[in-house]
Amino acid sequence: MTESTTIAVAMSGGVDSSTVAAMLAHSGDTVVGLTLQLWDQTRLAGKHGIPDQPKAGRCCSLDDVYDARRVAEHLRIPYYVVNQQERFEQDVVRPFVSEYLAGRTPIPCSLCNNHLKFDQLLQTARSIGADRIATGHYAVNEFDPDRGRWILKRPSDLAKDQTYFLFGLTQRQLSRTLFPLGRLTKPEVREVARQYGLALAEKPDSQEICFIPGGDYKQFLTAYLEEQGERFPETAGELVASSGEVLGRHEGISNFTVGQRKGLGVSSPSPLYVLNIDPTSHRVTVGADAELATRSLRANRLNWISISELTAPMRVQAKIRHRHEPAWAVLAPTGPDEVIATFDEPQRAVTPGQSAVFYDGDEVVGGGWIV
Repeated sequence: MTESTTIAVAMSGGVDSSTVAAMLAHSGDTVVGLTLQLWDQTRLAGKHGIPDQPKAGRCCSLDDVYDARRVAEHLRIPYYVVNQQERFEQDVVRPFVSEYLAGRTPIPCSLCNNHLKFDQLLQTARSIGADRIATGHYAVNEFDPDRGRWILKRPSDLAKDQTYFLFGLTQRQLSRTLFPLGRLTKPEVREVARQYGLALAEKPDSQEICFIPGGDYKQFLTAYLEEQGERFPETAGELVASSGEVLGRHEGISNFTVGQRKGLGVSSPSPLYVLNIDPTSHRVTVGADAELATRSLRANRLNWISISELTAPMRVQAKIRHRHEPAWAVLAPTGPDEVIATFDEPQRAVTPGQSAVFYDGDEVVGGGWIV
């Protein structure tokens, strides 16, 4: 950059965002560190099997805030913690709970990015005089003058690709966001961190969702509803084979997700998997692994990035889970805010509540939520 600008860096306390802060601080820009305080990890401790002490490896922990502050002091940049716990509960936690209780499988990280992190970071940045924000996400963000649009692309390190979680970013948000790590690999980022003398250069990546200790969703749902004074809804129902044969009963649809094999509560000479969850009848259908394959999906609540809208069928690669290898499909509009993707080859365990993100090469065309 030829002129000094003010950039607010979203500092999570990890090596990636810390390295971004160091890179920008040493480039001549004015850098301010911001951390969003999203969830009190001691809030439900000790209830329904939730550990008394927060476990290491969860993102957005108090230890992470401490690490981010320490990096800011090392770099001699201003640093602020912004309390967004109320908004996080409203926009991420409550929808997460509602989706699970309705038999769908939500992605809280996408909800957080789409409805909270970038929106609030940009507002806070503006209030402190910052022109743009920068994050440690592995993605590439470029402006295409021919299309007059900001384009989101997959990064050089495809193993760290986070574009799946960023499909909801708007053109306004993309225009004010920097992803400085997009052309680096994770080993290269750690080496840069060492060069800048960052004490957390070897810090492991966070693996857990910040408000779900140990990944046990049932523990969290039970403890959270109890805290809120709400009853766990009665969603017990029949467990049936794809033929319609009743195999038994289950205690609630929130115990299941499409593709699940363990914990079905029924014995069978061959493995059974959850094929479908009906939130109305509370019926859970199970069957063989081969029956999980489907040729199409519907998605709504769409956001387009590389195009302004989808007006005709388009050949894309569709990604239906974070670790899913994008699969060739034809994307076609079916309504003002709905599309259908028809795959060349059947895909396993297309799951309602998850995101479907569509790619044209390394560009993110857009995405939506599977219904």
